[in-house]
Amino acid sequence: MTDNFLSELVGYCAASLTTLAFLPQAWLTWKRKRAEGVSLGMYCMMVTGVSCWLAYGLLLHAMPIIIANGITLLLALFILFMKIRYK
Repeated sequence: MTDNFLSELVGYCAASLTTLAFLPQAWLTWKRKRAEGVSLGMYCMMVTGVSCWLAYGLLLHAMPIIIANGITLLLALFILFMKIRYK
């Protein structure tokens, strides 16, 4: 195994886990049509931070960062939208 392959593997594993961590919250919020336990401030900050990570990944042409943060951004925006809509 080369160092590059190992670093890519670790990157994709980390990206998958941190991205998938948003699925339970998104599913629960959508299913219940309630978001009272979701912090508006946290998700505003999260969307901003993930947007910055996505931009960083695009600048570096780093696919693990681009893919993970693109998907995470969509999930975080969905949860933020649900929070605003259902309070």
